[in-house]
Amino acid sequence: MAESTAQPAPPALPVTFRPTRTRAVLLGTGLAVFATITAIAFLLENLSPGERISFVFTAVLLTSVLVLLSRPKVVADETGVTVVNLTTTRRLEWAQILRVNLRPGDPWVFLDLSDGTSLPALGIQPGVARQQAIGDARALRALAEARGTGPHDR
Repeated sequence: MAESTAQPAPPALPVTFRPTRTRAVLLGTGLAVFATITAIAFLLENLSPGERISFVFTAVLLTSVLVLLSRPKVVADETGVTVVNLTTTRRLEWAQILRVNLRPGDPWVFLDLSDGTSLPALGIQPGVARQQAIGDARALRALAEARGTGPHDR
């Protein structure tokens, strides 16, 4: 019984956490949207070349948004964590991470930082794969506690 309450062993480094199912759905949908809109552009005979180009441009734009949404990840290595969100990337040293939080109802993990702020880490989100997100959050928490200035050091 003592084993079930023990903290999980931290994973081997480097490790990348990302919402793989969500990413697969977004990239698959992006490919389907691009292929469909592009096919329509070339199948409609009464379109001018400019109209065809605008169809393809719209397909590229929509697919780019889906690719952007599939970008988030959290990469942990020996020296710290890199949090890649939609449009930003932030590098953190292990000592900067005080706590890793994934509370019921949270859309993704939040990292409590030593400067008093909280950083969302969209690379771990329980939307489609809740159990994977919980496991990833626990693994990142174990790493932060083992390598940083987490609760065990206070």
